Amino acid sequence: MTPNDQPPEFVTRADGVRLAFRFLPGNGPTLVFLPGYMSDMQGSKALALAAWAGAHGRAMLRLDYSGCGESEGGFENGTLDIWRDDVLAVIQHLSVGPIILVGSSMGGWLMLLVAKVLVEQVVAMVGIAAAPDFTDWDFNAEDRAEIEAKGRIERPSGYGYDPMVITQRFWQSGQDNRQMNGEIAIDCPVRLIHGQSDPDVPWNTSVRLAEKLRSSDVQTILIKDGDHRLSRDQDIALLIGVVAKL
Repeated sequence: MTPNDQPPEFVTRADGVRLAFRFLPGNGPTLVFLPGYMSDMQGSKALALAAWAGAHGRAMLRLDYSGCGESEGGFENGTLDIWRDDVLAVIQHLSVGPIILVGSSMGGWLMLLVAKVLVEQVVAMVGIAAAPDFTDWDFNAEDRAEIEAKGRIERPSGYGYDPMVITQRFWQSGQDNRQMNGEIAIDCPVRLIHGQSDPDVPWNTSVRLAEKLRSSDVQTILIKDGDHRLSRDQDIALLIGVVAKL
């Protein structure tokens, strides 16, 4: 069975919302893929990593946050705290052991929040164009005024989900969960992959994140012509190679 053929399973939150996930049993630490904002577990990087994991007998978990993909709930109800807890709920439901978090874009922010809760269960992390604290630098004064006045802001998106909606609740959760204003108390090995032609998340975000992480085992890998998606064949091959070494 390929990753595309595998049907979703569900875990039900306390409020009745069902969270979709796909778990591939296998050896070693379980890879846990955390998608980006408005993305889901059926993205090209998640599928490619799942295919690799299946071919090599490695355990892997993909999931959709509430309001995203195949999970129930309203997207505009989502916040960083809620989506962090969604991730934790699925991991707890499966009772997996050691895990490697792989976070794409906003998923790279969530992996920091999840790692701070699970601590020693997280044995390594991989960020793909990680975007911690993007509510802190991706909104100018005019944007913030619109969010406050209307409760949301809509932006065009080049990633197939127009418009991109950011709510006041999500923006505030971002401000409440900023990570880059001091040392980040995470000690596991961390690999940060970032394209220097990324139009959405400046590549120096990963450089700054590497500086903030307390771990001494942190490597930043910059791809000069890489964009935000990092979904080209060579980008995915690099990602798989990095994960395999961990």
